[in-house]
Amino acid sequence: METMNNEPKRLYRSSNRMLAGVCAGIAEYFNIDPTLVRAGYAVVSVLCAGFPGLILYLILMIVMPQQNVG
Repeated sequence: METMNNEPKRLYRSSNRMLAGVCAGIAEYFNIDPTLVRAGYAVVSVLCAGFPGLILYLILMIVMPQQNVG
């Protein structure tokens, strides 16, 4: 995936955040509604007993860089 100016598309934590901006950043990357990503994450986390989802979220929160505004 590339942007209009031929730069590769990057995955960032979003400033549109509820916790750390991970789900919103994923939604922005795929051009979908952040609410859908958040709801999907919640459903998957509950179905997987929550704990693996929490660990994954914490890892993504650390690994994904913050989006620079401006």
